[in-house]
Amino acid sequence: MRGRLVGWVGCVALLVVAGACSRSKEGTPQAESTGTKSGAVVAGPAKVKLALNWVPEPEFGGFYVARETGAFKQHGLDVDILGGGAGVPVLQMVASGQAEFGTVGADELLTARAHGVDVIPLFAVYQTSPLALMAHASRGAKSIKDVLSSGTVALEPGMPYVAYLKKKYGFDKVKVVPYDGGVARFAADKDFAQQCFITSEPIAARKQGAEPAVFLVADEGFNPYQAVVVTRRELWKEQPERVKEFVAAVREGWRSYLENPAPANAVMGKLNPTMDAETFAAAAQAQKPLIETEETKAKGLGTMSRERWETLGRQLVELGLIEQAPPVDGFLLPEFTAPTAKQTP
Repeated sequence: MRGRLVGWVGCVALLVVAGACSRSKEGTPQAESTGTKSGAVVAGPAKVKLALNWVPEPEFGGFYVARETGAFKQHGLDVDILGGGAGVPVLQMVASGQAEFGTVGADELLTARAHGVDVIPLFAVYQTSPLALMAHASRGAKSIKDVLSSGTVALEPGMPYVAYLKKKYGFDKVKVVPYDGGVARFAADKDFAQQCFITSEPIAARKQGAEPAVFLVADEGFNPYQAVVVTRRELWKEQPERVKEFVAAVREGWRSYLENPAPANAVMGKLNPTMDAETFAAAAQAQKPLIETEETKAKGLGTMSRERWETLGRQLVELGLIEQAPPVDGFLLPEFTAPTAKQTP
């Protein structure tokens, strides 16, 4: 998980401030004017920013494809992709207008909305959350319940999925230690287990000679959408067509990336030299079934359902992370939900 989840709770106060300080005076992104041979002036692509919540990796591949292949420009947009990292306040940036779009987790979005921040989801890259626990295959664990029955497990305190697992199974049979962001201890200790993204730490562990067994938290019933594209409602109200064009370009980009990730991986590899080409390829392969599911095949990439958001809201309330679940109709717009049976994908 590499630190991307650090500060999940601590940024709430900043988000409340951001929600109260919307940049209404600055207006919305403007299209550039370009000259033609006849001397006429036409509108060029509108400049907007997309703030990522982590460094360039395969989980963002579709966005880079949309930029590199010109999909964004074909939809009238000139998109500046801002790479993220630990502690980057994406929701604050979007809510305050520093960036028109951003990527966050669904649980982060609901928590922000519960504190009055009016951001809305547009497109969910991961239909199945990549959050998982990994243990050494030699232990013979068959599920997360088995992983939590003995040994040591490294987890990041304060995270919703950790609270969910603690409530479901308890941590009385396992020693819980803070997650340090790497796999060195895992590789050295057969009784050590840890949190992970299935697109990251398991791959790194195998490169160090370990053989991890990986168990998705989603299989335990906690499955928030991840890499959710969001914007502030103000932008949607003022420029709905521009927002729709952005989502259309993103969907095209992800379709192309799933079909051939190599070109975008090469671009991201130059921006993120800490990950080699082999790891980029392995991560792209590992994430594919989490992005393209039976539902997305029927209803389109990035689809979201009312039921999933309602379930997550109830879970966050039950875990004591928010007092009341934000009404789904208040943020989930019909333009960005799964089509009904009578609609075409």
